[in-house]
Order: sequence, then C-alpha cells, then structure tokens
Amino acid sequence: MFAIVESGSITSMPKGNKGVEINGIKHPASIFTLWSESERNAIGVYAVEIDETNKKNDEYYINTDITYAYDSSAKKVKGTYGTATAKSLDDVLFTQADQDAGRGTKDALNYRGLKYLHKEIIDSQCATILAPSDWMVVKATETGESMDSGWKTWRASVRTKCNSMQTQINNAANVDALEALYVYNSEGVRPLGEFPVKE
Repeated sequence: MFAIVESGSITSMPKGNKGVEINGIKHPASIFTLWSESERNAIGVYAVEIDETNKKNDEYYINTDITYAYDSSAKKVKGTYGTATAKSLDDVLFTQADQDAGRGTKDALNYRGLKYLHKEIIDSQCATILAPSDWMVVKATETGESMDSGWKTWRASVRTKCNSMQTQINNAANVDALEALYVYNSEGVRPLGEFPVKE
C-alpha cells in the first residue's frame, strides 16, 4: 500500500496496480515495483507502514479502522490502530434507546456474548466426539443389554470435561481471561484442557 503526500498531507492512497498522476505528471504503475524507495519518496510517494501495536485478536475485540498520517520528521507514512474495544462477555439486550430508534424490542436479545458462543462451541465439540458411539446407548436402551463399561466411563468423562470447560468459560472475569483459556504453553497445554481420548 502506498500514499501520495503533497504539502505534508496525504492526498490519496493508490493500490499500486495502476499509474498515478502527481503534479500534472503521469507515472506508470511500474513506479511501485521498479523504482527505489528514495525515487518514489522524491516525488511524494511513500510505502505505508502499519503499526499493529494496538491491534488485538478480532475474535475477542473490535479493532478500530486504521488512521494514516505522514510523519515529516521520519519521512514516512504510518497507519495506526486506535484502542480496541473488548466484545461483550455476556448476551446483550436491546435497550429503550434501541427500541425508540426502531432497532429492536427493549429487553429482547440483541446479540450473543462471547461466553455463550464459546460454550456453544464446546457443546458442539462434545456432541461430535460422542456421536460415533451414540448407537451403543441406543442399543442398550432398546435391547436392555448392558453397555461396555469402558465406553460408558469414557462417555461420562467427555461430558464431565465439557461441563468443566463451560464452568471455566463462565468464570472468566474479562475478555483477556477468556482468551487466555485457549493459549497453549510451551508444553502444548492450554488452561481450558482437552477432551479425553478413547484408548
């Protein structure tokens, strides 16, 4: 990405796939690939450097748009993110202001919070893990035959782990704590843990 700077201000942000006109002179698209940085800078064309210091994980935060500015002392164009906003941990309901603006009915569900969404994923994973052996439960129920104890114990351990994971998610005090549950350490272990595997 490039920026054209005239009189100290960014006037346009060409994508670099077509020519540009600067001060009445037309330049081919090749200036973005064949010219040196100093040659481009001499006519006011700068590569944009993106500073991602403030950028956070999009799954947990709403990042701002990038703000672009020309730094005359460094002779560079930089793009920076503003302060990210944490997404809601809990479900969000429509407010009276939302209802007045025609966006929804007060106290009705507006959108799901992160805790609900993450617990829903855990539920889905649990169901997927158990599904291949569900037939054993059906058979035992329909025929009265006892289910293999190893399978029965393992299925119970999967459900127990599911409940434990959901409790950890519920107990997350903030978005950073929730995100930390999924971060693997150097030993390949995450605080949330993993579902037991049938041996």
